[in-house]
Amino acid sequence: MRKPVNSRRSRTLEQTENVDRWLVSYADFVTLLFAFFVVMYAISSVNEGKYRVLSDTLVAAFKVPPKSNEPIQIGKPLEETSTEQKVIGVPKPIRVEQPKVEDQKVKMARIADRVRASLSPLIDKDFIKVTHTKLWVEIEINTSILYSSGSSELEIEAFTPLKKLATVLKDLPNHIDVEGHTDNLPIKTAKYPSNWELSASRAASVVHLFAKQGIPPQRLAAIGFGQFRPIGDNKTLKGRRQNRRVKVVILADKNSRRVAQIEKSEKASSSGEK
Repeated sequence: MRKPVNSRRSRTLEQTENVDRWLVSYADFVTLLFAFFVVMYAISSVNEGKYRVLSDTLVAAFKVPPKSNEPIQIGKPLEETSTEQKVIGVPKPIRVEQPKVEDQKVKMARIADRVRASLSPLIDKDFIKVTHTKLWVEIEINTSILYSSGSSELEIEAFTPLKKLATVLKDLPNHIDVEGHTDNLPIKTAKYPSNWELSASRAASVVHLFAKQGIPPQRLAAIGFGQFRPIGDNKTLKGRRQNRRVKVVILADKNSRRVAQIEKSEKASSSGEK
């Protein structure tokens, strides 16, 4: 027969086994407090400068750069040195300076020199005249080497110098205006009712040749001035010969003529005030 279990004794044993468990938690808590105060003491005694260096270094190490759609440039020199690099002694990268933009007048002078070198034989014979300012280069061609009297069709002798000029102009990004000029002797034919049509047609024939030689048509313009912008006296044979010309104008900028007009107006206005 099974003896009954003494319940009072059983409860006493359970209480004896569980009574000291709080000591484990208490000991852990005391250990954590000890560690906390040790850390606080260590921080309070750290050199302020060294701590700042450590802090900045950690910030730099874990700093996430902002997202960008641009590809990562490998090997590109830094333009600025960060504060973190200066603090921890990382050598400053060499700054590569971009070349300065060439002065506009210098660019025009260089273009003029290239044209003179290409057309020097005709320049020596006074068939072609090259001048330049900061806004454009002017290549003035006497029509005697380009057209026969009263015609806008290019002579065979005209192709060689114009093709040489086109070779120079083809590599340039500049806009080019081709101007046609005549003397004041009237013309009235079925094809050319006046000097307007003759001068414009002569300018257009040069533009067509330039386009065929590879100069983008978007950079070209044909302008006819007729007899209304003379450079010589139309009462003399020599003056009329000077006025019959084609001028190729290489513009520094597509707005160069407008800029020149504004400068001219301002200069006239200031002279009037004086």
